[in-house]
Amino acid sequence: MDLGLTGRRALVCASTGGLGEATARALAAEGARVAVTGRRGDRARALAAELPGAVAVEGDLLAPGGPDPLYAGAVEALGKEPDILVLNGPGPRPGSASDVTSEDLTTAVDLLLRPQLRLIGLALPGMRARGFGRLLAIGSSGVAAPLPGLALSNLGRAALAGHLKTLAAEVAPDGVTVNLLLPGRIATDRVAALDAAAAERSGRSVEQVAADSRAAIPAGRYGRPEEFGAAAAFLCGAPASYITGTALRCDGGLVRAL
Repeated sequence: MDLGLTGRRALVCASTGGLGEATARALAAEGARVAVTGRRGDRARALAAELPGAVAVEGDLLAPGGPDPLYAGAVEALGKEPDILVLNGPGPRPGSASDVTSEDLTTAVDLLLRPQLRLIGLALPGMRARGFGRLLAIGSSGVAAPLPGLALSNLGRAALAGHLKTLAAEVAPDGVTVNLLLPGRIATDRVAALDAAAAERSGRSVEQVAADSRAAIPAGRYGRPEEFGAAAAFLCGAPASYITGTALRCDGGLVRAL
């Protein structure tokens, strides 16, 4: 399938590792010119050197005022504004819902909502004017089924999902799609850290925690990053132009709801 991404420009947030890197790799393989971004400038430059036509942009989306210089740097490196914006970033610490404080709420908003909305505000006018745009947020299966022990992540990601669903209807007439891609247990450093945290809380070994997690997945395994990247590239492509306001799960069947 030709995804129609040749010559498109993509800004992929937090793409020096994990699901962001997998998405950047998939978009570049389909012919997009990708801005690889992250706080680790050396890693961004190394990865960009591996990908055809990619550029590196060092920046911290979560720093005060961080979205503006990150976006400006991407526009400069790409030569024009991006057609594709992939929202991604680290999640907040694990914890229970009963322990959430007002400070925690601020943290969840600052990590998972405020900078993303600012980036959307910067990228969206140009997309609407050009009649083409792809906004894709890398979320969590917790959007579909809140995850035990991840209260702050559930809170912040659900808020972003609600905003994006509302936005999708507003910008659809302008040729801009807005979607979420929800990973289940994908074999990344983030999932390894969550397994380690669960092991510490429960007094079990990391291997036991991972085995129990795999047993709960109908596919019987953790997903591979490249499988996630392929789904992301499709949602950013031309054939997905009639898919908007949707949360697609890439989870091996983990969430049992339709």
